[in-house]
Formats: sequence, C-alpha cells, structure tokens
Amino acid sequence: MTHSSRAWLIWSLGALSFSYAFFQRVAPSVMVADLMRDFAVSAAVLGNLSAIYLYAYAGLQIPIGLALDRWGPRRMLSGAAILAACGSFLFATAEGLNLAYAGRLLVGIGCAVGFVGALKLATHWFPPTRFAFVSGMTMLVAMMGAVAGQAPLAALVDEVGWRVAMFGAAGGAALLAIVTWLIVRDRPDGEHGAAAEPSITMAAGLRQVILGWHNWMIALYAGTMAAPFLAYGGLWGVTHQMQLHGLDRFEAAATNSLMLIGWAVGAPAGGWISDRLGRRRIPMACAAGLSLLGWLILLYVPNLSLAASQLLLFAIGAASGAMVICIAAARERASAAVSGATTGFINTAMVGSGAITQPAIGYLLDLNWDGTLEAGVRIYSLGAFDAALVTLPICAAVGLTAALLVPKRQPV
Repeated sequence: MTHSSRAWLIWSLGALSFSYAFFQRVAPSVMVADLMRDFAVSAAVLGNLSAIYLYAYAGLQIPIGLALDRWGPRRMLSGAAILAACGSFLFATAEGLNLAYAGRLLVGIGCAVGFVGALKLATHWFPPTRFAFVSGMTMLVAMMGAVAGQAPLAALVDEVGWRVAMFGAAGGAALLAIVTWLIVRDRPDGEHGAAAEPSITMAAGLRQVILGWHNWMIALYAGTMAAPFLAYGGLWGVTHQMQLHGLDRFEAAATNSLMLIGWAVGAPAGGWISDRLGRRRIPMACAAGLSLLGWLILLYVPNLSLAASQLLLFAIGAASGAMVICIAAARERASAAVSGATTGFINTAMVGSGAITQPAIGYLLDLNWDGTLEAGVRIYSLGAFDAALVTLPICAAVGLTAALLVPKRQPV
C-alpha cells in the first residue's frame, strides 16, 4: 500500500467517526413525534433532549483537542466510539426521561472526538497545502452519516421503531471502535513521519488559544454559520417541511436531506476554492452572505413551491458547508503544539451554537403554540414556525459580520 493510499484509509476512519457523530446529531429530527409521545414532553423539553448531546460535545472540544495533541487520535477515537455505543444502547432502552438524557449525554461524549480527531490525522498524514480540501472532504463524509440519519432512518423508524434503530446505532459504533484500533496510526512511520511536536502543558496550550483575538472572531463565525444548520437540519427542519408543504415524515426527511447534501458539496468545494485562491476571509464572507440570502427567501417569500424550497435548502447547505474554510484559517494561525486545541476551540463554538438554538427554537415554538394536539403530540402552526425560525437569518447576518472582522493575515 502506498503512503498516499494508506493516508486516505487512516483519515477515512477518523472521518467515519465524525460521520457517525453527525448521524447521531440529526437522528432526533425524524423521531420528534415518537419521542414527544413516548416521553410525554413538549417541544422545549425535546429540544433539550436533542441538545444535551451538543452540550456534551461542545463542552469537551477544547479538552479533547488538548488530549489529542498529547495522546494521539488512535486511542482517543477508539475509546470514544465505545462510549458512543454504550450511550446509544442506554438511550434505546430508556423508559424515563432521565435515562434518555443520560444516554444522549454519553453519545455526545463519545462522538465528541470525531471531527478534531479526523483533522488531527489529516495534519499528520497530508501536506498543509491540502488541509482545507481534506477538511472539506471530512465534512462530505460526515454528511453521508447525516443523510443516513434522515430519510433512511425515518423509513427504518417507521418499520421497526426508534428503539431498535438506536440498538443498531450502538452496534455500528462498537464495530467502528474495533476497526479504528486495528488500522489507525497516529502518524507515518520512519522517514515519512512528522517531526515531534513541541512539548507544552495543557494550561499553556489553552492560554495560547484563548488569548488570540482572531480565534474568537473565527469561533463566532463558525458558531453562527453552523447554528442554523444544526437547528434546522438537525432537529426542526423535518417538522417544518411537513407543515409547510403537507408532506409525510419520509418525504419531509428526504427534503430536509437536501440541506445535508448541499453541505456535503459545499464543504470540499469551498475548501478547494479557498486553497486555490490562497484566501480565507473573502470566501468565508461570501458563504455567510449566500446563507443569509437563502434563509430570507425560504422563510419570508410567500407561496414557495416544494421544488423552490428544496433548491433553497440545497443552496443554504452548500453555503453553510463552505464555512469549513474557517478551520483552515484558524489552524494557519496556530502553532503545531496547539493545533488540536485550536480546532477544538472553533468546534466548541460550532457545535455549542446548536446546543443553544435547538432548545431556543423549541421554546419559541411553545411560546407561539395555539393549543392544537394530535394523538397527544403538540402541533405547531406555520405562524409559530415563522416566529421561532427568525433566529436563523439573524445567525447568518452575525456570521457575515464576524467574517469581515477576522484580522487580515497573508495569504488569508
């Protein structure tokens, strides 16, 4: 096996860990009615049940980045996949809300290593000039998991129920842990190996990351670009499309998947374009501007056809996916000793934004609920969704502003 093919194989297992994380991230969106019924909860509570995964995931990104810098991705990715398998099993067997929370929390902890671990492998196995493209390819693989968590999972849930589907997810994570341990190596061997990274304490690494003004602006951009995608694509989009166009769950999940497919296209394309241009800030700003325009049309232009909504969801997803450029922008400003911690810091904002917006939209839906119930499940009108989803274009507007405030740095 050539060095190049081995590099792609090892990176692919890290990317699959992130793909599994995205599958778990969006899975609740096709189980909204089932979970609200089985646990007898409102939209706000369901938003928290979904977002507790994100709380754990986001809260661990910086510690995980520091741990990856010190202990390497092989051990971290394998152990994390075992935790995700245990959490999925606990969630599938939960009879009460507290155990369901515990299961989702454990899934979030187990999935938290995937993205940073995959990029850590990319740092060691690929040249710096390909980092933005490989980052985009990591997002593309992740979106395969996200798409699997939409229409295919919806069909599986309709066939066997959400609990059996989550049992299957537990088995998949366990298998991934075994394969990762057997195949992944932290860095190339011998003459191809990367030079040892300079030693630095975790406290010093954290201080170096958080004292950088550019890191805060990039993190703000990452969070506000990811928040609409995580809130809509990851939880509320299926239900909104059902109301907007009168679709059934499978049809709405398939429509919502176009946003994920758009992300899968936009992430590697945006990374490739940014690498070719040798610039980061301008592509970042363009992506935010396109996302803002797409949300404004989707939410506030009346009488959109289903085809128009589908095209807009794809375009918004593509623009949102291009935000992966900001990871390269942050890594180019970071020393080798804190590369993982820097990625973790940016990813904290990226995922943490979803942890805020998912329950926030649920709260706004409850606030505008007109009292309609169907089989014990709250039904939210389009007016309620219009009021709740105003958060999405606001986020995109903040992301555009943050991109323009990122300090200039050549060739960025």
